[in-house]
Amino acid sequence: MKKCTKLIVASAVLVGAAAAVALISYNNLKNQSVTLPRGFTVTAHTGCEGTEDNSLEAIRRGYESGADIVEFDLNFTADGTPVLAHDEAVEGSPTVDEAFALIAELEGLYVNVDCKKTDNLTEVVAIAEKYGIKDRIFYTGIEEKDVNAVNTQTPEVTYWLNVDVSKAKKSDTQYINSLCDKVISCGAVGINMNHKSCSEELVRVFHERGLLVSIWTVNSEYNMMKTLSYGADNITSRNPSKLKEIIEIKTGK
Repeated sequence: MKKCTKLIVASAVLVGAAAAVALISYNNLKNQSVTLPRGFTVTAHTGCEGTEDNSLEAIRRGYESGADIVEFDLNFTADGTPVLAHDEAVEGSPTVDEAFALIAELEGLYVNVDCKKTDNLTEVVAIAEKYGIKDRIFYTGIEEKDVNAVNTQTPEVTYWLNVDVSKAKKSDTQYINSLCDKVISCGAVGINMNHKSCSEELVRVFHERGLLVSIWTVNSEYNMMKTLSYGADNITSRNPSKLKEIIEIKTGK
């Protein structure tokens, strides 16, 4: 019984200590000002602000939130029609034509086309040209296996390379430089990565190599403050209005 009591007390002490460390970290981040890189953007993840993923309403709400960019998942029907869908095109999925028609009406809004498939990218670009927004689209979701399809079908469209970055090596300069080499060899403008694997050192090295860093998907206030401190070029969030609010407080702009 005494042993059990000691274990409970010890566990409580450890939990309390961890909570204290977390609180200190939170307060430090809250009081820390940030300097954002030139051209920094906020991307509204599909389904932002409580809307349905891959819906036209998500695009509208992303724009209304003040985000610079909206994101949707790109998929294709059996006949090659581009639609907004994550896993597979289902009946009733909004078409890219509908999405681009809406975006053309939203002044200055850019589009992150998150490619779940790359079957018919030429049609995506043709639709963008139809609505006069070709210069406002770019791709993410592109892995090394997709690079040839992108460069062959739509070489004029810029893209970020999706890479699974090792958390254990996220501050290892040699490893980070090897990631830079990979991004450059693929012809991408930068890396698109999970916020859990990012670090200030990674962003610094990428910037020194002339490359950009985009971080996804940052939803909590704590993670927003943490990732802002890295100085990345873009942060994607399901809560872009909250992220914009924090940025305004931290930069005074």
